[in-house]
Amino acid sequence: MQSADDSLGLFVTRAARELSRAFEETLVAAGGSTPTWLVLLALSDGPHATQRELAEAVGVRQPTLVHHLDVLERAGLVTRDREPSNRRVQQVRLTDAGERLFLRLRRAASSFDGRLRAGLGEDDVADLRRLLGQLVENAQPD
Repeated sequence: MQSADDSLGLFVTRAARELSRAFEETLVAAGGSTPTWLVLLALSDGPHATQRELAEAVGVRQPTLVHHLDVLERAGLVTRDREPSNRRVQQVRLTDAGERLFLRLRRAASSFDGRLRAGLGEDDVADLRRLLGQLVENAQPD
């Protein structure tokens, strides 16, 4: 019988929690947060046609995205402009301040990624991606 200490699911959950915590601390030290990073990253390629598209790109539900956008807009990092032809559609864009924060957070995220890769070769990283992908697939309901 497998003990709780041998549980792969528990190990992955604990590792993910520790990595998320460390990444969040890195982003906070650079003046951001994980939600801020995800929104700015999604907007770095240009405005999204709708907030629904942006929510999908970020991986959150629309109400959660609206909350994040409210915070980012108050901080002067993004703007939301209504489409004249459809008042329900808003284009979200980075401001100059948002672009500067994005660049700072990108440097922090890149540095964090370098820390994670310490002692790993490209084959190790490829194996890790493959194995994690397999775990995600295995976790899906039948």
